Amino acid sequence: MPTAAKVVGALFFAALGYFTADLVKPLLPEGTQTVWLNETVAAIGLVFGWTMAGGRAGEGYRASLGYGLTAAVLIAFWSVVMFAGAEMIEMSLDRRYRGPMQAIKSMFAISWGMFKLIWTKEIIVAAVVGGMFGGWLCEWSSKRWN
Repeated sequence: MPTAAKVVGALFFAALGYFTADLVKPLLPEGTQTVWLNETVAAIGLVFGWTMAGGRAGEGYRASLGYGLTAAVLIAFWSVVMFAGAEMIEMSLDRRYRGPMQAIKSMFAISWGMFKLIWTKEIIVAAVVGGMFGGWLCEWSSKRWN
């Protein structure tokens, strides 16, 4: 059931995902395709803003910082896993793996490489501050309009 907090959370965390994806683009290797990067991360942000941040609104302002931060971390985690999975599938279509277990192991290695790539001060600050503000914003909208 839609609530004001869910709508605000979905919109804010989609915007946060879009913004942080723009921060990641300069860190990617030369020639990396970034056609759907912003839109995909924004869609993941929309889902977690609706379910995680907006769905838990109403628990208090102190708790809002925690679930906002959790939503930001989940957006980063699932974005990396999703893009690592896409890269693994692309490599498997090129027949670079001998079996499915080697492909899954490679996906973990690709994910770890992506996490190391995005582990910069700018991205961490944007995710932490944005996540905590987004949680606070969901709580405020829950108290204001519900």
